Amino acid sequence: MSKERQRRRAERLVVLERQKAVRARRVARRSWFREKKRAITPRFGRDGRLHRHSRRQRLGIAVVTLLAVAVVWTLIPDLPLRIILTAMLVLAVPVFVVLWRKT
Repeated sequence: MSKERQRRRAERLVVLERQKAVRARRVARRSWFREKKRAITPRFGRDGRLHRHSRRQRLGIAVVTLLAVAVVWTLIPDLPLRIILTAMLVLAVPVFVVLWRKT
């Protein structure tokens, strides 16, 4: 009778060890994913806001950019020049906004 109990207990221990190993791998994988996610997510400022401009400011920036692009496309007859100036506007406006905010 005791040999049978020892055998069953040994089987239970083997099953428990397997479950512990599976759980340890799962926990390790979860923490690894959590670290990777934390590494790629943006950090928030002290006030918890990711952006520095209000909705009105961002809308103003977008409207001014779109108006400048519209002026370029209506006044410039050459297509390659239009495309170059549009690309320059789209790339340069954020730089000007940042520089303007710093001064």
